[in-house]
Amino acid sequence: MKRYGLIGYPLGHSFSRNFFNEKFASENIQAEYVNFEIPSIEQFPEIIRANPNLAGLNVTIPYKEAVIPYLNRLDTDAAAIGAVNVIRINRISPKETELVGYNSDVIGFSRSIEPLLEPHHKKALILGTGGASKAVNFGLKKLGLETLFVSRSRHDEHTLTYQELTPELMDEYKVIVNTTPVGMYPNADEYPDIPYECLTHKHLLYDLLYNPDTTLFMKKGSEQGAVVKNGIEMLLLQAFEAWDIWNR
Repeated sequence: MKRYGLIGYPLGHSFSRNFFNEKFASENIQAEYVNFEIPSIEQFPEIIRANPNLAGLNVTIPYKEAVIPYLNRLDTDAAAIGAVNVIRINRISPKETELVGYNSDVIGFSRSIEPLLEPHHKKALILGTGGASKAVNFGLKKLGLETLFVSRSRHDEHTLTYQELTPELMDEYKVIVNTTPVGMYPNADEYPDIPYECLTHKHLLYDLLYNPDTTLFMKKGSEQGAVVKNGIEMLLLQAFEAWDIWNR
């Protein structure tokens, strides 16, 4: 029986295990999907060694970037993005394994946000600077938008702090994507610290979170007339793409 799985820490909120195991049961696929909750990426090689029937992995917070040095190669998009959320495991021989990194986040995100984009959506703020933000940045640029990162501290000229979000900037950047875990269950009473009073019906707020269905980030945007969307469609689309990658 083939095994697939997810590496990350913590994994209590994980969607993937239920999704794939239900898929395997409904389609009579002889496979199982398990969570590998590892507090350190240094434990990753042991997962590969201890599971000779492992055919593929998903990667989530906080290892989308940290896992890269352990891989043999990256596909073109994953290399350009600098983050991996899917690993295909090629068993060349009993003693030789090739690990190939991909990024299905960018496909899931791009396909789910594209139908919502209007001609006035020319610039986007990306909240957060982790692995998911890199896929979002790559996807938005391919869709023709200019991007700017927002973080709690300034990293470079492409990053602003939340305190630097002026009314003028908020008017200029009409797409805002939250790639941080702020507002995720069980901390659903939290939200990114942006000036919500500057939002209008021309703004689009996209939250990569999906638990709860409507985050406070989305609710506060809706109250100002903004279009809002959560990350569940992105999650489904990237899961479909991961399955295709593992079974090519």
